[in-house]
Amino acid sequence: MQTLRLSATTLAALVVLTGCSSTTEPASNASAGSVAPAAGVGSSTCSYPKDGDPTKPVDPPSTSHIPDTGTSLVTMTVDDEPVALTLDRAGAPCTVNSFESLARQGWFTNTKCHRLTDQRIFVLQCGDPSGKGTGGPGYVFDDELTTAKAQTKTGQKDAQGNDVVVYPKGTLAMANRGPATNGSQFFMVYADSPLPAAYTVFGHLDAAGLEQVQKIAAQGVAADNTSANAPAQISTVTMG
Repeated sequence: MQTLRLSATTLAALVVLTGCSSTTEPASNASAGSVAPAAGVGSSTCSYPKDGDPTKPVDPPSTSHIPDTGTSLVTMTVDDEPVALTLDRAGAPCTVNSFESLARQGWFTNTKCHRLTDQRIFVLQCGDPSGKGTGGPGYVFDDELTTAKAQTKTGQKDAQGNDVVVYPKGTLAMANRGPATNGSQFFMVYADSPLPAAYTVFGHLDAAGLEQVQKIAAQGVAADNTSANAPAQISTVTMG
């Protein structure tokens, strides 16, 4: 399992996305992800090259006419409470396009957020249907780091020379295993956290959603030192 590169000021291996995956579940609404938006909706073009096998069958997103202005709204139900997400199409159009495609295909439905961290960095990590933290959608895409790089710098750098910045509480960002390895795993920041500006920020949680994630975090990390004591279960993700 490959570990994210964190500076000495953060805990290594806290936000992880590996390239390993397995195909164990039947397809569900598989064609939904490949429907391109109407021409003229957006001007961005994205690339989603193949990267192993998906954890469960899913189509890659469309690659042309990607909306790249404004925001979109998504509601995620976590432990029976709504977590409203505002997705930043302007700052991370390819990331939002992928997330929306996966949501429409039921990728996140009935999945467990597999990792909670409560030391130095404070995130709840989700997005792998296997619940193991090793799965992905069978494709990867490039980082979109404009927002990350604009955040408050701590004055430190990681081993790769990335500025360590403060990811504010309420941030929604992609996990990865290195440059251009984004897949389906993402994390929600529930308290300000110092991280390298190497993780794509693609939205934020509303106040009530942040409170829900904080309630999950308050129950602590399980005996395995990885998962949450709370169920941390995503039951639905709906657009709007």
